[in-house]
Amino acid sequence: MDYRIYPPDGFVEADVRLPLSKSISNRALIINALTPGAGPLSDVARCDDTDAMTAALSAADGTIDIGAAGTAMRFLTAYFAASPGREVTLDGSERMRQRPIGQLVDALREAGADISYTDREGFPPLAIKGKRLKGGDVRIDGAISSQYISALLMVAPTMTDGLSLKLGGELPSTPYIKMTLKMMEQRGVEAVAGPDSIDIAPARYRLPADNTIEEDWSAASYWYEITALSAGSVTLPGLSLPSLQGDARCVEIFERLGVLTGRDDFGALTLTPSPEMHSRLEIDLSEQPDLAQTVAVTAAMLGVPFRLSGLASLKIKETDRLEALRKELDKLGISVETERDEVLFWEGRRHPVFEMPRIDTYQDHRMAMAFAPVAIFCPEIIINDIEVVSKSYPGYWDDLRAAGFTLQDAAETPLEPETAEEEE
Repeated sequence: MDYRIYPPDGFVEADVRLPLSKSISNRALIINALTPGAGPLSDVARCDDTDAMTAALSAADGTIDIGAAGTAMRFLTAYFAASPGREVTLDGSERMRQRPIGQLVDALREAGADISYTDREGFPPLAIKGKRLKGGDVRIDGAISSQYISALLMVAPTMTDGLSLKLGGELPSTPYIKMTLKMMEQRGVEAVAGPDSIDIAPARYRLPADNTIEEDWSAASYWYEITALSAGSVTLPGLSLPSLQGDARCVEIFERLGVLTGRDDFGALTLTPSPEMHSRLEIDLSEQPDLAQTVAVTAAMLGVPFRLSGLASLKIKETDRLEALRKELDKLGISVETERDEVLFWEGRRHPVFEMPRIDTYQDHRMAMAFAPVAIFCPEIIINDIEVVSKSYPGYWDDLRAAGFTLQDAAETPLEPETAEEEE
């Protein structure tokens, strides 16, 4: 289904309970599966990615299809490789079969894993025969994905010789690696981290003292965007600050885009507009690449020229996000450019738009959620394939409705202006 979106009548005032962090949840699920005597986790994010992970962890041997869940593909490759006696074939969507995994497979093979490709070298599907891995000295170029490193780290304590992971290249998304190490530490596994290596001795994960999962800061970014574009106010009860999640950098980034973060009398985070806005935005997002779409769309709609660097990993996400952003912002009259496949920038150049924009989402949840708030500036904008949000934030459209947005099936006749806000 496609949605035609109408903005609220007046200022946005919303109280939003965000979904739990899928990044933390996926790590918790893997660590829990590696913990002797652990029961199933119940309090984790409910979305496509974690559903794929949960189903795979409870599946019998044979072919396991994880769909479009990239985190699940990487973490489960290491998990099943380090699970003695398991024999599985990990497969996924057509897009998943185009996403490289060769460096992770090479590193696991160096640690003793038995993994082979059933089709194209370097890409899923993967045939995995689980065994206790030897470990020892393993080298990996972490420049492509921090998830490769996290996958190796989480299974490292099960290796007979532990793991001395030598890191090459400039690491992207280091907050996610820190998140992994912190969660391992909370379960009794210590790591010794140097500038270009991480050492983990053989160990056993212990049962958790607390299963609490933080609410999701990536999901929070869309409400920062809504606050910035609407000059409204949003309350986010339950969102943690400080946080394990690198995307909590929203606080700093959106302060430059006119949004202040505070707390109400009950301790909930509050987002309110500020007249202080930077005239230009230059940010390295190598540690928070998932914020790129939200920040780019917000800045463009506010007329703030920007240069976002550190985005090399966006080319191997659910889609090539750099190219997708360029194409869809162009539909809004915003002429953005890319540089060296890792920079997205806009110098303020615009061009006329002669028809109502219809935003393609490329099977990418973040495209849908980043462009939907543009309805505040462009009523009746259409978002295609709205179901993609189920990957991380299934309740997103319901939360937009509760905040006063009107969502209409785009196949229906557009609403009359005076009644648009009344429809659901």
